[in-house]
Amino acid sequence: MAEKGAIAGRQPIGIDVEAGKDYWWCACGKSKNQPFCDGSHKGSAFTPVQWTAPESKQVWFCACKQTTTQPLCSGAHNALPV
Repeated sequence: MAEKGAIAGRQPIGIDVEAGKDYWWCACGKSKNQPFCDGSHKGSAFTPVQWTAPESKQVWFCACKQTTTQPLCSGAHNALPV
């Protein structure tokens, strides 16, 4: 199993995306531009995850970095320890 990033938030982040546009999700959890990459992963084993929006709509990007459906929320935040 791949290493999971640091928990950047305990709730998913809703973003209005544009069809055909690429989004680079932060996998390490260190970005100051959550849920997107700002290069904070440099020097680590993490790399951002490219996701291309299939249609224009609101989607929920994972902020806890524990999702099983990167980069979108899988509900994993519901199982985080308190």
